[in-house]
Amino acid sequence: MEIDPPKPPLETAADDEDDSADLAAKLESGEDKDKNDVQSRMKILNEIVTEDSRFSIYCTRVKESAVYSLSRCLCEASQYSQILPFVTDTCKVFFDNVTKAKTAKIVRQVLDIVSLEAPRELDMLQGVCSAVIQWCTTMNRTFLRQRVESKLAYVYYEQEKYAEALELISRLLMELKKLDDKALLVECHLTESKIHHGLRNLPKAKAALTASRTCANAIYVGPALQSNIDQMSGVLHTEEKDYNTAHSYFLEAFEQLDQMNDQEKAVPCLKYMMLCRILDGLNKALKLSAEGVSGASSSKAEADLSGLVTGKQGVKYAGKDIEAMTAIAGAASKRNLKEFQATTDKYSAELQTDLLIHHHLDILYEQLLESNLLRIIEPFSCVEISHVATLIEMPVAVVERKLSTMILDGKLNAILNQGEGQLIVHESKDEDKCMGKGLDVIKNMGKVVDNLYARSNRELVMR
Repeated sequence: MEIDPPKPPLETAADDEDDSADLAAKLESGEDKDKNDVQSRMKILNEIVTEDSRFSIYCTRVKESAVYSLSRCLCEASQYSQILPFVTDTCKVFFDNVTKAKTAKIVRQVLDIVSLEAPRELDMLQGVCSAVIQWCTTMNRTFLRQRVESKLAYVYYEQEKYAEALELISRLLMELKKLDDKALLVECHLTESKIHHGLRNLPKAKAALTASRTCANAIYVGPALQSNIDQMSGVLHTEEKDYNTAHSYFLEAFEQLDQMNDQEKAVPCLKYMMLCRILDGLNKALKLSAEGVSGASSSKAEADLSGLVTGKQGVKYAGKDIEAMTAIAGAASKRNLKEFQATTDKYSAELQTDLLIHHHLDILYEQLLESNLLRIIEPFSCVEISHVATLIEMPVAVVERKLSTMILDGKLNAILNQGEGQLIVHESKDEDKCMGKGLDVIKNMGKVVDNLYARSNRELVMR
């Protein structure tokens, strides 16, 4: 059982405020200093945090603000190695003299600040979280440890250490289900869903997301967390090739993030919305089935994706990310493989780093390649593979490998004559419907005869 430290004797509000006046003035001077002079700001804020004689209500508020400001200064100065001793050593006296709930709140906020200010310093975040967990275990701060473990599992996910993340989140979920902490269960199930998606285990990812939504329905969920849930729902529907439903989920998440003015998280949602429109539009244009079988042509208007972004969104979120997706949409609309490859090479940082976009751009490339090959092969009954490669402007080996794959998958009714370097295309014969209906009639007549035979046997037994 966690026991809070003894509370100091009560003071009047006026005395308390007067007692903290010098600390408040020092905090104001520390925050108002020239932002380039980070070291001076850090020195002033450090003096406030390490002051060990006053812990009244107003003094605690001032010191709490100083802790947050000093965390930002450390990130601004890129002194990430100092964050761990700052949390565990510098703030030790302060944490020992405030309630455990206040300590948990401050530590969580510091971790959020560090994550926001230095999102790519994953090794540092892992070290800080591990040290805080060890400190929480020593100090018997169970609820704070669970919160930080949830954060550490997400850091493991960002590092693509899926095995460690899954092991940690599974153990944590067992603890949380006993306590029925629904607020933390929502976050942990959401993280579990992302981990399974990273492992390409879509059934378990859907199950974890369903559990997260079930817990979220029982409590109030903030807009930021709700947008994460909607975004993950859109991701899973995209993986199932249900692009319309995915687009609606991404739109919900985008609108919430747009209202919060969180541009950093809103831009990926907008990119996912554009991806869904591109994939859905191309599928309709090529008349693809859910498995991606191609071969039909359509008018250019059907595949026109130029109006993906409205004027307001285009102005507010204009940048290389939106420019990259617009270029991909143009290449997909023209079904131009060369332009598509040039776009992915040009915007590799914007397109290849995201797991969902990278995976589905590969699918999009395969669909475009199949469509172009079928369009080139259509007039021929026998054609040299080298000629096909020349027309599509690709290496012969790549074209030959793709053609063999299409033949094996049943997307192309042909054979490869590798000795002559030729592709022999067979005419696709329509299924004889009369034969199928005749077989159905014979099958039904057989059932009638069997029933009559069974009935006659029953009558003979009764006699």
